[in-house]
Amino acid sequence: MHHPFRTTSAALGALVLLCSTGCGSGGGSGGKDGELDMGIAVANISLNFAHEMVLGAESAADHAGDVNFKAVGPPNTDGPAEVQLFQNLTARAKDGIVLENLDPPIFTRPAARAVDRGIPVVALDTAPTDGSKVTFYVGNDNYALGRLMAEEALERLGDDPKGEIVIGVPNPGTPVLDNRAEGIADTFAEKAPGVKVLGPFQTYSDPGQNHSSWSSQVGAHPGALAFLGVGDADSYNLAKIKKEKGGKYLTAGFDVDPKTLEAVKDGSNFVTIDPQHFLKGYLSTAMLIESVRDNDGKLPDGWFLAPGGVVDSSNIDEVITRQKSAKAAYDWYRPVIDRLLGDQDAQLKPLKDAR
Repeated sequence: MHHPFRTTSAALGALVLLCSTGCGSGGGSGGKDGELDMGIAVANISLNFAHEMVLGAESAADHAGDVNFKAVGPPNTDGPAEVQLFQNLTARAKDGIVLENLDPPIFTRPAARAVDRGIPVVALDTAPTDGSKVTFYVGNDNYALGRLMAEEALERLGDDPKGEIVIGVPNPGTPVLDNRAEGIADTFAEKAPGVKVLGPFQTYSDPGQNHSSWSSQVGAHPGALAFLGVGDADSYNLAKIKKEKGGKYLTAGFDVDPKTLEAVKDGSNFVTIDPQHFLKGYLSTAMLIESVRDNDGKLPDGWFLAPGGVVDSSNIDEVITRQKSAKAAYDWYRPVIDRLLGDQDAQLKPLKDAR
């Protein structure tokens, strides 16, 4: 089948979240001409999406050179714990920070304080709140990615399907995830009026809780046409449950955890939707470094739209190969990186339009 929007990703979830070769030790002198002290804060170091973002960020810092780069994040999704880690990071990474989180409101004041202290902050993957004073955001069109998932499901459900589909969201209230779910629901409403959409139900980001939640939903709706999650653990837990129960329904989620790719490879999941987190981590960090070195720390204003796409049977082997290392990821992404960084204005949208 033809997918004009299809691109792939290099996920690196098996690698440990640590400073890579771009990380020095001790404090640099700062400033655009000296060694830079920078870092990234993420919501959860145990899930694949954060590994990818960090590895992309570290790769960009490594390629830029003379950047002491530190990555921080709690072991499980814990907004207050990440706030503390972010605040600690501001004492060290005085030349700039990339901030990814799943609870934007609680980061409003900490981010604003960092900006007031003269630290450039780039929002990654989750749009900043109005009061955060963060004006530059690198992220996907998550509503469009949700629509993409629904369209892929509809291709496999045949003409005029009738029945129920169940949608799950790990962290309701997180705009990135809610927008994906909305894109799924709207697409079914428009294109398959015979399908009743149930949810979105909370499925939790913790893998154990996620498995329990989906087991309950599958048990409650055994005749559903599809179970569709918008998060990381959703993908591989839905595949596991489907295998355990011998389910005939469709299952799919987001991201490219190695277990998720295995589920696409063996046909348990019909697709996974890839937000290309390595690419976003790379782009956000590269533009942060560039702004400090070449523009006195003034970042662009707006939403830098990053691509995403589908992983299915047609490209799964290629994606698995690109999962092998940070270098493999960079080598594949390099043409996209060069194109996007070479014409940044083409990707900039109003921040208010981020979804």
